Amino acid sequence: ETFWIVFVRLNVCLCLCVCMSMLANSLCSSPAVKQPPVITNQPDSITVFGVEDISLTCEASGNPPPEFRWTKDGEEFIPANDPGLSVTPGSGSFATTGAGSGPMSQYQGKYSCYASNELGTAVSNEVQLIAENPPALQKEKKVTKKVEEGESVVLKCNPPFSTVPPVIHWMDRHLLHIKLNDRVTQGRDGNLYFAHVTAADNRNDYTCNAQYMNARTILSKEPITLTVTTSNSLVRNRRPLMMRPSGSHSTYHALRGQSLELECIVQGLPTPTIQWVRKDGELSEVRTSRVLSDRLLRFSSVSESDAGEYQCTASNPQGKAIHTYTVSVEAAPYWTKEPVSQLYAPGETVRLDCKADGIPSPVVSWSINGIPITDPDHRRLVRDGVLILKDVAFDDTAVYQCQAHNKHGTILVNTYIYVIELPPQILTADGQMYTFVEGQKALLPCQTYGSPRPKLWKSDFNMVNLLTNGTLQVTNVSSGDEGLYTCSVVNSNLSINAELEVLNRTVILSPPGPLRVQPGNRATFSCLAQVDSKLTPPHIQWRKDGQKLFHLQGKKQDDKMHFANEVCHSGQLCFLLVYVNMTFVINDTHLPLLPDRPDPPTKILISDQRDRSVTLSWTMGDDHNSPVIESVVEFEEQRFKEWGWEELKRVTGSKESVTLDLQPYLSYRFRVISVNDIGKSVPSMQSDLYSPPPQAPDKNPEGVRSNSTEPDTLVITWKMDKREFNGPEFHYRVFWRRVVGDGPTWHSNVTIEPPYTITDVGNFSAFEIKVQTANQEGEGPEPGSVIGYSGEDFPMEAPMDVGVMLLNSTAVTVTWAPVDKETVRGNLLGYKVRSIHHRGRRAREPERSLVVVTGPNEEKKVLGGLTPYSHYALTVTVFNNKGEGPHSETLSFKTDEGAPGPPMSLHLDSPSETEMTLHWTPPAQPNGVLKGYKLQHLRGNMKHTISGICLRPETVLSTSLVSWPQSVIGVYVWTEPLLCVSVCVSAEQWCLCWGGGGVSSRVCFPDPPSHLNLFSFLFILSFLSLSLPPSLRFRRHNPPSPRSSLAAAEMDVRASFATRGWFIGLVSATVLLFLVLLLLCFIKRNKGGRYSVKDKEEGQIDSEARPMKDETFGEYSDNEEKRTASQPSLCDQSKLCTSEDHLDGYNGSSAVTEVNMEDSLVSQYSRPSEATPDLGTLQDSSPLNPGVTTPTPTTNGLPNSAAILD
Repeated sequence: ETFWIVFVRLNVCLCLCVCMSMLANSLCSSPAVKQPPVITNQPDSITVFGVEDISLTCEASGNPPPEFRWTKDGEEFIPANDPGLSVTPGSGSFATTGAGSGPMSQYQGKYSCYASNELGTAVSNEVQLIAENPPALQKEKKVTKKVEEGESVVLKCNPPFSTVPPVIHWMDRHLLHIKLNDRVTQGRDGNLYFAHVTAADNRNDYTCNAQYMNARTILSKEPITLTVTTSNSLVRNRRPLMMRPSGSHSTYHALRGQSLELECIVQGLPTPTIQWVRKDGELSEVRTSRVLSDRLLRFSSVSESDAGEYQCTASNPQGKAIHTYTVSVEAAPYWTKEPVSQLYAPGETVRLDCKADGIPSPVVSWSINGIPITDPDHRRLVRDGVLILKDVAFDDTAVYQCQAHNKHGTILVNTYIYVIELPPQILTADGQMYTFVEGQKALLPCQTYGSPRPKLWKSDFNMVNLLTNGTLQVTNVSSGDEGLYTCSVVNSNLSINAELEVLNRTVILSPPGPLRVQPGNRATFSCLAQVDSKLTPPHIQWRKDGQKLFHLQGKKQDDKMHFANEVCHSGQLCFLLVYVNMTFVINDTHLPLLPDRPDPPTKILISDQRDRSVTLSWTMGDDHNSPVIESVVEFEEQRFKEWGWEELKRVTGSKESVTLDLQPYLSYRFRVISVNDIGKSVPSMQSDLYSPPPQAPDKNPEGVRSNSTEPDTLVITWKMDKREFNGPEFHYRVFWRRVVGDGPTWHSNVTIEPPYTITDVGNFSAFEIKVQTANQEGEGPEPGSVIGYSGEDFPMEAPMDVGVMLLNSTAVTVTWAPVDKETVRGNLLGYKVRSIHHRGRRAREPERSLVVVTGPNEEKKVLGGLTPYSHYALTVTVFNNKGEGPHSETLSFKTDEGAPGPPMSLHLDSPSETEMTLHWTPPAQPNGVLKGYKLQHLRGNMKHTISGICLRPETVLSTSLVSWPQSVIGVYVWTEPLLCVSVCVSAEQWCLCWGGGGVSSRVCFPDPPSHLNLFSFLFILSFLSLSLPPSLRFRRHNPPSPRSSLAAAEMDVRASFATRGWFIGLVSATVLLFLVLLLLCFIKRNKGGRYSVKDKEEGQIDSEARPMKDETFGEYSDNEEKRTASQPSLCDQSKLCTSEDHLDGYNGSSAVTEVNMEDSLVSQYSRPSEATPDLGTLQDSSPLNPGVTTPTPTTNGLPNSAAILD
């Protein structure tokens, strides 16, 4: 428009000149100014529902007045020839008259309007006319919904389809809108959603009304009845659940500039609350709004920055539901740089830049007067949206159309090129004065007009820099630059004069400095400035920390500032450093005096465009008194838009241009950041979009390999950066052939992304594979091949001839025969030897499995760490990358016996000064058939063997030693089959005797300990009952006679529950109850006379009471010897004890262990000892001890305690 205003003014001036020269003829007629056609009113796309709605507008200006024509779907369309259409005179607009016949569909299509005159043809935007029949309702059945209170429900609308979606209104029979809230929501699909229903929702008139704005129609659907049933039971709360959209993730595609709505409609009781967040950034509160009780997140105008992931979280006390939305933004084409209409002289070169952006990137094409440029011409060049016309002539005057299109739309712009010769003119006024301050940049404009462009020269001045627009630029102006300047047009008498005036720089003669004052004193800062005499007195502005001091504590007097009551800590000096950020204004130019971060660069220009490089130049911003030390050039790739802004290059110093190496076919935007000692500037404005021309790929993908995991398939994968595609229609050529069998022939196919899968290739077959890149411009370099294998399958066969060789009680050697590699169906990685340790049925520990992995070439393996005397099951498998093959036949074996482990625990209890009791638990690792225990005690430096017992143990033990004053007692395990062990002690010697199986041995030691003088000890061990827990007690007493001088070893067998408190209480209660009953019977008998059975009852009572009365605890009477006379002594049988002294008169039968009630009661009245752990549950019937009777879980058939009386 500006161009044509100037053009009209120029013609008016020429007309006036002609009129003045023709006054003699009294004629002054203005010649007509020619103008190219310009579309002033573009047509719009419409959807019509009736013939009367058809109307397309097309208006244009121009001189001569333009003529109009239309195309429909690319073919000529003449509205005047259609009787049903009328054309508006003087324009291209047409509309229906109603007189035509035929369906509306005959007018449906894509239309373009052309306006032409002798200077060219302008083209309108392409529009679409869609013809639809008016929407109508189909016959419907009445819908009834019946739900329970608290449940969710959806009332569907389902309006008739239209390309223009209707507006939905849910109303009742009185045409009142259904109230919407966080519980009742209307979806974008028109349906009515209830998060949960209540009794108030009962109604039979839920009516959906669809309003079609373009069709001017409202359709009312059949009313829906909603029945809510209630129950007496409490309504159960429910956790949130997505109703719309369903599932946990959905994807939305939006167009730049359009609106977008994300729904989050949920059900639940109580009504869930909604929260929106952006997962990959901060959710903009300015660009978004929430409606329908936060159920709808609305974007009024979508931009590329809105692309990302959003999340809706619906929560109530019962839980929460989360839905993720992935929003991708694409864009219809839009202009980033439009070509400019201009006048040109013959012979000049015309460059028209036409750049558009969009997602996907639009394709740009050129037309002349509506005719596409297809024929090659040495004077015309079209590349990357730029049209270059060389050596233009008058017939190049035309209207040029630039069109950009992608899948979302098409845009078009008309540009007028007028080739003409016009006399030069200077448009800048003459005699202007320009005033600048020293050090500033002086600009003296001289604007010219003409075709061809006038050339300028200047006098009375040493030219510094002449800009392309005719402006003279003088940098760092000084007083010597003052004077008169003349701007003249070469080869003409046109010129103007301009005067330059330079003022002195304003300086601060006495700036304020740092002060140190006492708290409470006055601080005075002075500022003396000098300005040019031609200027008014300066206005001095004081600031503290960036704020004007007029509003702070202090008093300003002229050029001084006084501070009182400056805040400082009590008792300290106050250091006050004031930075004067003083600026003065002359001709709207600010000169800051303090260093700061630089201003961003300006005028980002791209030049010297080559196939793989460009030159980027810029103009430095103000450095704010700190020189720029480097510039950082950043770029953003616009074609794929996956990486954001990245640093491309750094330029040191104050350079303002750099050559950048680029990748073909990418779309670049550049920006520059200046850096000084203070910091970085904000980024500059973005440069124009630049795309290097496409080329064939430079390289092939990296990491080509086989990633086959499924049988009978070959999966080829690789890695490639999208920025290395180098051109459109990028794809890969995948090659493969068998290493053996295919010969030199390569199989190939094309794909656009990895991986590439080939089927029916066999299992674990070797292939040569390679991948080559290609695009529209050609193929990449010849790729190298690598070896890859097809997918593996599970091995088919198990190893054969599996054998076991026993090495010792804890190790075996496993052998097997190698499998046929053809049956492995993959890469043989090795063998797995799996052994399972079998335990008892009631064992608490699970069966333990051991897996040993071998190499592919091994045929035997040693398994160590096995448990002695145990049963194992063993299998061998072969494995590859897919997994294991079948197991071999199970091979069972049994390990040899090994040394037993120590007892699990040992506890010493001393009930009295002359008695101690030993408690122990079986070993944890018997490692065989347990034969017995060895008990030892050490008094001083003498070691005395207390006992060794011949048992059949079933449990497991650990080792422990317990200290006792002047004695050490230990428990050991014996595996020899001992039958009897005894110790015989006299005043002169003491002997240890043992034997079994017809063999006997004895060893004697002189000088027994002094404290044993005059006493003899006899230690006899015998097998105990397998069902009772044993305790072994040794007691000493003074012998009143030679027979009683012997110390008898008594075995006190007590039930495991005998020491339980509850058992003692139960027995006591029973005895007490029995005594009470006896007392009652006795009293009744005395009162009522004697019964016939009196004598018999008295006899029974006497016989029961006699032993308690006559016998003493711990001593043997003659009656006791009689009762045990039938039990022969073990020592008597083995004849081990033959002492010459006090043992001569010994009767073995009298030393046999007695199990009687008295000893049991004595143990109850002795000092309580610590309870022995019950390990009966740790052992079951073992496969290692066949034929051995399993003891009860409490005793296991072994003594686990012994009492020693001294």
